Amino acid sequence: MATVPQPGFNAPATAPAGSPAAPAQPQETIDGFQLVIEALKLNGIDTVFGLPGIPITDLTRKLQAEGLRMISFRHEQNAGYAASIAGFLTKTPGICLTVSAPGFLNGLTALTHATVNCFPMILISGSSEREIVDLSQGDYEEMDQLAIAKPLCKAAFRVLNAEDIGVGLARAIRAAVSGRPGGVYLDLPAKLFAQTMEAAAGKASLIKVVDAAPRQLPAPDAVARALDLLKSAKKPLILLGKGAAYAQCDADIKALVEKTGIPYLCMSMAKGLLPDTHEQAAGAARSYVLPEADVVVLIGARLNWLLSHGKGKTWGGKDHKAWGGQQYVQVDISPQEADSNVPIAAPLVGDIGSCVAELLKGVGSGWNKPPKEWIDAIAERKNKNVAKMAETLAKDPSPMNFHSALNVVRDIVKANPDAMLVNEGANALDFTRSIVDMYKPRKRIDVGTWGIMGVGMGYCVAAAVVTKQPVIAIEGDSAFGFSGMEVETICRYNLPVCIVIMNNNGVYKGTDVDPTGRDPAPTVFVKGARYDKVMEAFGGVGVNATTPAELRKAMEEAIQSRKPTLINAVIDETAGTESGRITSLNPSAAKKK
Repeated sequence: MATVPQPGFNAPATAPAGSPAAPAQPQETIDGFQLVIEALKLNGIDTVFGLPGIPITDLTRKLQAEGLRMISFRHEQNAGYAASIAGFLTKTPGICLTVSAPGFLNGLTALTHATVNCFPMILISGSSEREIVDLSQGDYEEMDQLAIAKPLCKAAFRVLNAEDIGVGLARAIRAAVSGRPGGVYLDLPAKLFAQTMEAAAGKASLIKVVDAAPRQLPAPDAVARALDLLKSAKKPLILLGKGAAYAQCDADIKALVEKTGIPYLCMSMAKGLLPDTHEQAAGAARSYVLPEADVVVLIGARLNWLLSHGKGKTWGGKDHKAWGGQQYVQVDISPQEADSNVPIAAPLVGDIGSCVAELLKGVGSGWNKPPKEWIDAIAERKNKNVAKMAETLAKDPSPMNFHSALNVVRDIVKANPDAMLVNEGANALDFTRSIVDMYKPRKRIDVGTWGIMGVGMGYCVAAAVVTKQPVIAIEGDSAFGFSGMEVETICRYNLPVCIVIMNNNGVYKGTDVDPTGRDPAPTVFVKGARYDKVMEAFGGVGVNATTPAELRKAMEEAIQSRKPTLINAVIDETAGTESGRITSLNPSAAKKK
């Protein structure tokens, strides 16, 4: 590739008028590699997560040389998870770059995860040439990647010509962040990178996306309907989902909650929008408020499996199919979300920031706060449950269990509210969510709507890179195994990540046996495994903690030093329950109950 004049694209000099004609100068050109880089830079993208290989190795090198940060992983799936959560944290599409076919497929799980969770992400993959793929001639890693990606993401595009690179990336960005955010696939065949064009024309072909996610204002009559329903409520409840956290309208959400006086619940990734210790927080009385509430305001939350589809005993229904009769105000950018499981009395369609702002305007000085009986009933149950939890956390069993270990984590997070908390597993996820309080928005990131395992280390890398804050990862020993090799990535980039593995020797617990006596049970791991040694192998800090005091000391040192640290927290192998809190979804475990 001819060198492109910097900065920008400069046309070659021409001879002054009236002078003898100068020898024709060769035109400056630009190739596909550089056009991709310039298109990313033009749109403010400064970090790419991925894994080098044919045909994108040179692109990864050039990205780095041009000043973008290229974070290289050990497995594409983990790079994809990093890109997905970067999108959630920044509202800008996270970029994952992979090789063709197998690499693309590795990234596809993360792309689908992003789409299901409404995280803006773009998976960019190199691919085989169309003329070979279409005739099934057996190219290296041949695969019709666009066709495979389409059903699993929000949108998919292929760029065949260098002059269309700008359009392709612009369309991908808009698709990823506009409306309901999601994953987008962008297919770049290998020979696209070598294509060249005149530099000035290349500059003109690039697009800076303007207002990629425009505001979508709710209809005034819809706002009035929602406010009227709220005014009639005797037992109102606000339920905040991760969409509310993504919207980054934190001040307005806090004002709406406090001015209305309505109790609120946070879904796991919305925790911290208001502190879990706020007087209106009803998380500790969740099993009471859900079936008792008469009007529920859903803000960025969907009535999916995480909320029992709005049905069943969770909501006061007589059986798992029965609707409890609650009336709902649902704030969502997609009109199709309303009535997906139960009737929605007051759908409020628009972007969350605009909808909350309009609701807030309607809450004047004469607003009647919820009846004292409702508030007092919640407080009574909340205080009882908080006291019961405190009693459990105060115990000091030997070996540690989830409660005694997480009591330490609870204190560490309270002392470091700006730290990011990454959480995955079964019991490790469930216990952490209910024990560890959050104080600031977008500080807790976990398995999300898809309930997928393996997000942990990719999330850790992205959270550290994006926020520049310390990261605390609470991992089940099983969940860690999906992405554990990325501790090398964490060490290579010297990221301030403290990983705590709840090691009870297996999936759920380490006590199952093979009835034939031949093999270990499917749920059992190597007894006494030392995960801390894995981190030490790559130059990080490894600690084996068998008591709360040892765990506390190791976590405090990790936060202070900002060194990559892995703590093998040895807990009772009998600790844990089958399937965690979703036992009802496991037919065999549910039958045992």
